[in-house]
Amino acid sequence: MFETTDYKGAKEKDYPIVIKQLDALLQDEPDTIANLSNASALLNQFLNDVNWVGFYIWKEDELVLGPFQGLPACVRIKSGKGVCGTAVSEQKTQLVADVHQFPGHIACDAASQSEIVVPIIKNGEVFGVLDIDSPNKNRFDEIDQKYLEQFVETLEKYI
Repeated sequence: MFETTDYKGAKEKDYPIVIKQLDALLQDEPDTIANLSNASALLNQFLNDVNWVGFYIWKEDELVLGPFQGLPACVRIKSGKGVCGTAVSEQKTQLVADVHQFPGHIACDAASQSEIVVPIIKNGEVFGVLDIDSPNKNRFDEIDQKYLEQFVETLEKYI
């Protein structure tokens, strides 16, 4: 497992490796659900101090739970609701140091303290979001955001 929380230099070195692993892992697989499943498993293995890693897929005007690693989760989220719905409505990454300070946060897992949500945009349309929760406040920073956005860009080629 990569050590991503020790210092910024480790993240700068390790994230590109996991993105290359994602690209190699998905390269010959056309099935979207299989690719999202492997992507969530890869991130769950790679990241320290997380308690939920997964995807919500945009269907019929709401986010619907997709492949994930973690405890059972909320199944449907409307645009603009919670961190995931806000990422969709604003079409930009939401980096939340303390979920209890986020207006309208949806508490699917009471242990979650911080969260990062990256929207997935395919051909100019919202496909869904990558959602990662941590039991620690301030778990995610701008380096995580930069590389998780690159992770999603790589994933978009395979969905």
